[in-house]
Amino acid sequence: MSAMRNHFQQWMNSGSPWVWFTAGAVSLSLVMVFGLLGLIAGNGLGHFWPSRLALVELEGEPPVLMLGELADHETVAASRVRDGGGTVPEGATVVKRLLLKRGNRDLNEQDFVWINAPSIKRLEYPTDVVAIERREWGNLYGRIKGLTENDQPVPATELPARLDRALALREDIDHLEKEEIGAVNYQIERLRLREKAARKRGIAEAELEALVAEKAALEASYQALATKLQTLNAEIGRDKMLFETITGEQRPVALSKVVRVYAPNQLSTGEKAAHYLRKLREFIAEQPREANTEGGVYPAIFGTVLLVVIMSVFVTPLGVIAAVYLREYAKPGPVTSAIRIAVNNLAGVPSVVYGVFGFGFFVYLVGGSLDQAFFADALPSPTVGTPGLLWSALTLTLLTVPVVIVATEEGLTRIPRAIREGSLALGATKAETLWRTVLPMATPAMMTGLILAVARAAGEVAPLMMVGVVKLAPALPLDGNFPYLHLERKFMHLGFHIYDVGFQSPNVEAARPLVYSTALLLVFIIMSLNLAAIRLRNRLREKYNAAE
Repeated sequence: MSAMRNHFQQWMNSGSPWVWFTAGAVSLSLVMVFGLLGLIAGNGLGHFWPSRLALVELEGEPPVLMLGELADHETVAASRVRDGGGTVPEGATVVKRLLLKRGNRDLNEQDFVWINAPSIKRLEYPTDVVAIERREWGNLYGRIKGLTENDQPVPATELPARLDRALALREDIDHLEKEEIGAVNYQIERLRLREKAARKRGIAEAELEALVAEKAALEASYQALATKLQTLNAEIGRDKMLFETITGEQRPVALSKVVRVYAPNQLSTGEKAAHYLRKLREFIAEQPREANTEGGVYPAIFGTVLLVVIMSVFVTPLGVIAAVYLREYAKPGPVTSAIRIAVNNLAGVPSVVYGVFGFGFFVYLVGGSLDQAFFADALPSPTVGTPGLLWSALTLTLLTVPVVIVATEEGLTRIPRAIREGSLALGATKAETLWRTVLPMATPAMMTGLILAVARAAGEVAPLMMVGVVKLAPALPLDGNFPYLHLERKFMHLGFHIYDVGFQSPNVEAARPLVYSTALLLVFIIMSLNLAAIRLRNRLREKYNAAE
C-alpha cells in the first residue's frame, strides 16, 4: 500500500496528470467548437434544400385540408396541447406534433401551424402541386391553373419562358433604378449644392447660365430614364398566372412578383442539388427581400468586410505608434505606468460604451463640426454629422486598439537588446534602428494584434447600432459615383443582420434557418480574414526569424 502511495505521489509530482488534464480540456474544447459549427451548419445549410410539399387532411366535418412543408416535429405533454390542428386522444400523456409551413401568408392567418399527429386522417405528397417563391408575402403552395397575357389566355407551357422574360425585365428595372437613375439623381443633388454655394458667394451670369444648362441636361436625362422605366414596368406587368390553393380558392399572380416556380415533389436528386446551389448563390450574391427573411445577404457581407478593412487601416498604425512610444521612448515612471494601466483597462470596457462615445464624439462633435465647416450648403441635412461607415470604423478602432498595442509591445520586448546595440554600434541612429531593424522583426507580433482585432471587430454589433449600421441600406458605400467610396453612408452588417432577423422579425419560424445560415457565413468570413492574416504573419516570421 505504501509503495502504491509512493508511486502515485511520484506520478503526481512528475506533472503527467496536468499534461493529461490539459490535453483533455483542449480536446473537449475542440469537440464543443466543432459541435457548435456542425449545429450551425446543419440548421443553416439545410434550409436551402427543397422540401417536399405534404398534403395533410385532418379529421373533422368537413375535413380540413392543408398543404405545405413539414418543417419540424416534437413530442410534448398532452397537457400542453390545446389546439394544435385537431383533438388530443383520450388518456394520452404525450402527443407528437408536426410543424407545417403552409405559406400563402396573404391568404392564411398563420404561415406556420402545429398539427397534432393523431388528428391526421391522410398525409400524402401529390406531384401536381408547385411552390412559388415571391418577392413579398413569402411562398405560395398550390396548383397553377392557367396563364394569361394582358388578361388573355395563353398556353401554360409558356410559363418557363415568360418567367425568364419577367426576371430579365426585373434585372433591367433594378439596374435602371439603382445605377442609371441613381447616378443622375446623385449628379442633380451635387449640382444643386454647387448652385447654392455659388449663389451664396455671388454668382456670375455666365456661371449661372452654365449651371442652368447642365441642370436642364440632367433633368432631360432623368425624364428619358423615367419614361424608359415606365415602359419596362408596363411590359413586366402583362403576364399573370392563375393560382389555385389546395382548398380550391383561385387568384391571379403577376409574374413580376415571382422569383421562381418549381414542383418539389417531382424533382430528382440532381435537380434538387441544382436548386440547392441556386439558392445558395442567391443567399450570398443577392439583395435581401421580405424584411430580410428572404433573398440574400450580399450588402451585409460587403459592409462587414469593408468595415473590417477600413478599421484595420486605422488601428494598425495607431496601435503600432502607441506601442513603439511606450516601449522605445517613454521613460519609466508614474505617467507611463498610468498609460499602461489605462490601455489594459480599455480592453475590458463593454463595447456598448464605445458605441455611446462614438455617437457623441464622432457623430455629433466631429461630424457636426465638419458639416458646419465644409458642408454648410447641405444643411440642415447632415452630410458627415450622421452615423456612417467612417464613424463605425473609428469606433471599432478605439475598441480594438488596446489589443494591437499590447501584442505589438510584447513583440518589441522579445527582440534581443543586442540587435539594437549592434545597429547603433554600426552608426545607425535610434530612428533608423527602429525603422529598419526593430519594426520589421516585430511585424509578426503586429499581425497577431491585427488578427485579434479583426476577430473581435467583425462580430461586434452593439456599438455599430449607434454609429452606422442599419436594417436595410438603399445603396452600397462603394459605387461608380465620385468619390466612389462614400464613408458617410450607412451600411449593413452580418452581426446586426443576425440580431435583426432573429429577434426583430415578424415571422420567427421562417427567419430561424436564416439566423443559422448568416451566423455560419459570419464565422466563415472571420476565419478567412484571420487565415489570410496568419499566412502573412508566418511569411514575415520566416523572413525575419523572429520567434513570438
